[in-house]
Amino acid sequence: MLVRKPLIAGNWKMFKVVGEAVATIEALKPLVADVGGVDIVVCPPFTALYAAGQALRGSAVELGAQNVYKEAKGAFTGEIAPQMLLDVGCAWAIIGHSERRKIFGETDALLSEKLRFAVDTGLKVMFCIGETLEERQGGQMNDVLSRQVGEGLAKLSASDFERVALAYEPVWAIGTGVTATPEQAEEAHAYVRDLVRRQFDATIAEGLRIQYGGSVKPDNAAQLIAKPNVDGFLVGGASLDARDFAAIVKAGAGG
Repeated sequence: MLVRKPLIAGNWKMFKVVGEAVATIEALKPLVADVGGVDIVVCPPFTALYAAGQALRGSAVELGAQNVYKEAKGAFTGEIAPQMLLDVGCAWAIIGHSERRKIFGETDALLSEKLRFAVDTGLKVMFCIGETLEERQGGQMNDVLSRQVGEGLAKLSASDFERVALAYEPVWAIGTGVTATPEQAEEAHAYVRDLVRRQFDATIAEGLRIQYGGSVKPDNAAQLIAKPNVDGFLVGGASLDARDFAAIVKAGAGG
């Protein structure tokens, strides 16, 4: 059976100015310095990326961005190109977070283009999917995930999956304090893996890391990561505190 290396990422959203970001990283580094068998990423806001990248030098923690555009340059006010992210030390980018989909109206078609271009440019991507509470209660979860996976990954080839992870984030559990039970998370992750198997093949599906995101905390991380199809976390609020995030990293690593 293939063992997938857990991927634990912190999405800091619109929190932390430069000094706060650097202080959090300096606090985090010694807490996770001896943790092995897991990939760790932090995703500060754009203004803190350069300073965060400098602070992360020599550590096992990688730098990620919270968003990226589908073009290298041009008249796209307010957007950020993959090349710009690579230039400040980013290895990863988050694409398709539910807040980008809902608040900013990003469509499956746009997200597919962004994913394709980011991977082509050399970034690794955490591609987010997930249903709302209304969609889950209405029995539409599988349809929503099928659409988001089918359209979102449509432009990828087999070799691209070396740079892609999926992040299943039930929208009803993001920032609400409500967490999907380990059983609910496992059900969704298993379904998503089967979607990838049918769209591509079994080898890609078995190797693909699928993170869980949605009110992940130190006290529920171990139960979630114990499920066979949960391969890590995309952590929101709890990643803002170095000790809490380190505890989640250690739980994800099996420690």
